[in-house]
Amino acid sequence: MDTTEIQGLIAQGRLEEALMALNQAMQCEQDSEVLHLMRGKVFWKLGNKGAAISDYESAVAINPDSPAAHLLEHARGIMDFFNPDQFNP
Repeated sequence: MDTTEIQGLIAQGRLEEALMALNQAMQCEQDSEVLHLMRGKVFWKLGNKGAAISDYESAVAINPDSPAAHLLEHARGIMDFFNPDQFNP
């Protein structure tokens, strides 16, 4: 399955299927920045923030100018956010 078909699955909300297709594609292309970026986005949508950040880091390691660098920065900002007032009314 190519990236266009996988993007179609994502657009349709078929995230589990997209994740399986991405995992299969990555068996052949382990150093694909695009596949790491796409899988990171799917992981994020599925709520697996740690796996998403890991994939964003992998994409940035392959290409420091990757759009994943921007996503990684935002993801880390979200994960680092702490609001003490939320827990202490």
